[in-house]
Amino acid sequence: MGAEDDDEPPSKRVKVSSGQLVDISDGTFVRDPASCSLGDSMARPLTLQGEDEVVGTKGVVKKVEFVRIITEALDSLGYKKTRALLEEESGIPLHTSVINLFTQQILDGKWDESLNTLRKIGRVDEKIVKLASFVILEQKFFELLHKEKVMDALKTLRGEISPLCINNDRVHQLSFFIIYPFQQVLPAVSGQGIVRIKSRTKLLEELQRLLPPTVMVPEKRLVHLVEQALDLQLDACRFHNSVVGEMSLLTDHHCGIDHIPSLTVQILHEHKKEVWFLEFSHNGKYLASSSADFSVIVWEVKLDGSVCMKHKFLGHKTSVSYISWSPDDHQLLTCGEEDTVIRWDVESGKCIHIYEKKNVGFISCGWAPDGKRIFCGVTDKSITMWDLEGKELECWKGHRTIRISDLGITSDGKHVVSVCKENMIVLFGWESKVERVIQEDQAITSFVLSMDSKYVLVSLSNQEIHLWNIEGTVKLLAKYKGHKRTRFVVRSCFGGLHQAFIASGSEDSQVYIWHRGSGELVGTLAGHSGTVNCVSWNPRNPHMLASASDDSTIRIWGNNRVNTKQHDTDNGVNCCNGRS
Repeated sequence: MGAEDDDEPPSKRVKVSSGQLVDISDGTFVRDPASCSLGDSMARPLTLQGEDEVVGTKGVVKKVEFVRIITEALDSLGYKKTRALLEEESGIPLHTSVINLFTQQILDGKWDESLNTLRKIGRVDEKIVKLASFVILEQKFFELLHKEKVMDALKTLRGEISPLCINNDRVHQLSFFIIYPFQQVLPAVSGQGIVRIKSRTKLLEELQRLLPPTVMVPEKRLVHLVEQALDLQLDACRFHNSVVGEMSLLTDHHCGIDHIPSLTVQILHEHKKEVWFLEFSHNGKYLASSSADFSVIVWEVKLDGSVCMKHKFLGHKTSVSYISWSPDDHQLLTCGEEDTVIRWDVESGKCIHIYEKKNVGFISCGWAPDGKRIFCGVTDKSITMWDLEGKELECWKGHRTIRISDLGITSDGKHVVSVCKENMIVLFGWESKVERVIQEDQAITSFVLSMDSKYVLVSLSNQEIHLWNIEGTVKLLAKYKGHKRTRFVVRSCFGGLHQAFIASGSEDSQVYIWHRGSGELVGTLAGHSGTVNCVSWNPRNPHMLASASDDSTIRIWGNNRVNTKQHDTDNGVNCCNGRS
């Protein structure tokens, strides 16, 4: 009965007369089902002599399991003959004869026979049997529809699928195809003009995921174990800061300190007073810095890693305390200390718009992810939202912010993050009006959002930096210690490959770097002669870090793999006055 549903090429059908391994059309080796006594093998897991034998020095790797996953790896790589030789030489088959029979029946579309064999497989509870039966019968149902055997499909649905009492919603969806057999609704079976069924190979993979691993070795299990081992090596490597493609299976992975940007490769002297803030653009092609000299400088990162001044913006009447790049990096917001916010065009260097509000000043600024609105923290403790032309769209009053120039907008644009009290950060859903808070025991000096907006890094007055998870329930994950802070605001940042590191400025004139996962201090960078106020890690180059200091300089840090040549600043830089 099941054989009549077969629509695979005739070459898939194999007739043999002995228990030998047989090569079928796609190179797969199967044993002759006729040589297998189901009465002898049913309801038994794979049991072999010496199955408790172990390999390796730890005494935890079972030889039989080890050989089976190697055999599966050879099979998945297409080395069918080598797989067969390994089974023959080791005496350890990948699967029992029952599983081999079941596999071939699925590939041949012998649905009724495969259902009978399914119940003869050992160590499979009734719930799994029903789930697997549902998957098989659903494939049978769609193949019948594909052959325009609608009544047979209806019989399968009513007499075989429905009595399983599994996934009633799916059963109702399947009934829709009886009425409209050529309509496309379910994503898994979508197509053009006809119902597109999954291949039998895909069906077999789905069944493999359902059955216990002792019965059917999970697909690509060896590759999965190797990937797990590599991940553990990466997690244990405190200096890992290179792409995974550089890893090798032939040696244990270990990165040295040279993978961390720890050498000064360039010093930028163009600011005349303390440099308070700096930030790389999202694409890593630019660096913007602001200073107590009222100026903002946009630097261009060249292909060779050198940094050259592109524009100097002169438009603020006070020290410039905050910078925010537009989502597309074409524009820049700058905020004077309790002053105006100015929007600049990065390419031309021109002032596009000045945002002002009567009787108050701004202390922070940020972009909505769509780049069409901006948010500003105001000295009256409110937060305002503006369109690009300067129209105030919303104003949230009350203790929405204090005079700390940090403001975050999550990547989905739904939450504004700000310091609402001395020791509290609020995550304000400006559309939903729902608030969540991060409560600290100490005064907050600054914070920054991770690139994916799942984490907040909070710098505190007690010389600690805290990492919080804000995805779902707010939770403290880690603390970083070692840097110095007593009087000034020193900022921290995420950085490195996959933002695996935390960096911070410090009042002892050094930059501190921790491994994000372990919290271990992995390096301190000396070179500045004044407080390091701010740090920024290039999001596109894990080997480039910038630091801003009270010594009026910016240092670009790299490693011994990058160009360490000092570059003079281009004296032909454009100076742009936002007030003109």
